[in-house]
Amino acid sequence: MYATNIVLTRGINKLTRGVSCKKMRTINLVEHSEWWATDFEKEIGSINDILSENLIAAYHIGSTAISKLRSKSVIDILLEVRLLSEVGKRNKRLEELGYDAKGEYGIEGRRFFQKGVNERTHHIHVFETGNLEIERHKLFVEFMNSHPGRVAEYENLKIELASKYKQEPDKYSEGKATFIKAIDAEATLWKNS
Repeated sequence: MYATNIVLTRGINKLTRGVSCKKMRTINLVEHSEWWATDFEKEIGSINDILSENLIAAYHIGSTAISKLRSKSVIDILLEVRLLSEVGKRNKRLEELGYDAKGEYGIEGRRFFQKGVNERTHHIHVFETGNLEIERHKLFVEFMNSHPGRVAEYENLKIELASKYKQEPDKYSEGKATFIKAIDAEATLWKNS
C-alpha cells in the first residue's frame, strides 16, 4: 500500500505516491570567504532601493561576518529601520529579489526573510531602531573578530555539531545556543571594561 501525499512546492500542488518531494536542508560548513563581505554589500544595494526611506543602517552579522570562521554559506543581514510596521508594505518588492517573508519567525519584534528554500543564501533580520537585538548581534561579531581564540572554539563546536546533526538544522542551532549566550555575556563585559 502506498502512502499518498500532497506536497506544496513553490505554489504548485503535486500529488505523489509513496515519495515525499521535500528536500532536507543539510548543514555544510565551508572555509571563510572574503566574497561574503562583497555579497553583503551587493545585496544591501538592492535592499536599500526598496527600504531607503525607512532604512537607518544595515549590518553584516552572523558567522559569515566573523573572520576566519567556517560557516554555512548564508549571509545574515540585520536591517535597522525607523518603523517595523512599514516593512510589511515592502514584502512584495523583497519577494521580487527572491526573499520569502516569514513574519517574526520566533523572535518578537523582528521581521525575518530568507532567500532560497533548501539552498538558502541570505537571511534578513529586520528590527526597529532601539531594539536590544541590534546591539547584541553587532557586539557578538565585533567581540569574535577581536578574539581569535574564541573563534577557534566556536568553529570546533560548529564542526562537531554539523557532523552530528548534518540534516537536522534545528538541533544544530540548539547546540550552538549555550556557547552564543556565553559569548553574549562575555562581549557585554568586554565592551563595558
